[in-house]
Amino acid sequence: MKESERISKILDILNKEYPDAKIALNFKNPYELLVAVVLSAQCTDVRVNKVTPEVFKRFPDPKSLAKADVKEIEDLIRSTGFFRNKAKNLKNACKIIVEKYDGKVPDTMKELLELPGVARKSANIILYNAYNKVEGIPVDTHVKRLSARLGLSKEKDPVKIEKDLMKIVPQSQWGKISYRLIEHGRKICTARKPKCEKCPLFDLCLYPKNNVLKKSHKA
Repeated sequence: MKESERISKILDILNKEYPDAKIALNFKNPYELLVAVVLSAQCTDVRVNKVTPEVFKRFPDPKSLAKADVKEIEDLIRSTGFFRNKAKNLKNACKIIVEKYDGKVPDTMKELLELPGVARKSANIILYNAYNKVEGIPVDTHVKRLSARLGLSKEKDPVKIEKDLMKIVPQSQWGKISYRLIEHGRKICTARKPKCEKCPLFDLCLYPKNNVLKKSHKA
């Protein structure tokens, strides 16, 4: 089987298995999404969703968060981890949004990357989910792990993995592919004990454990 055919089949199966895959973070507007995405670094979406309601209640917009006492922000987001750095980044990002963008979260990759705490992954998430713009593919821990196991990229750096994925995934699928890989990573291709025997991608996968299972099935 040609490599292009293998990848095409992987994408087709993921599309069929997870047609409704979407972001797990709760938000109502670009500002809330920005806050949630910053807080999600090294933290589960479930935890972030427990923390953000109180954050949004206390600071409903960029202006209020920009004026906030850093200590108060820290207390609200403490359970998400790295809270001091996150609080500082959120306050400074909102200052920029208020001063430079009239309180509106910017909608271009270049402008978003100027905000403290926002790298390409976060910018891609905000652009797609808040503004329906697709400029790339967000690469989180699940996407990174599955890209390696499925042989979609040999790189370890998220930006390089993104570039590899953008070459092989049709642009029309860039917005959804991350969430399909994430769902598959959570349900089947888990970090410690992947359920290879139940995986619909079993015959197309390059993961070493899977290859051992393939050989045992043939024996």
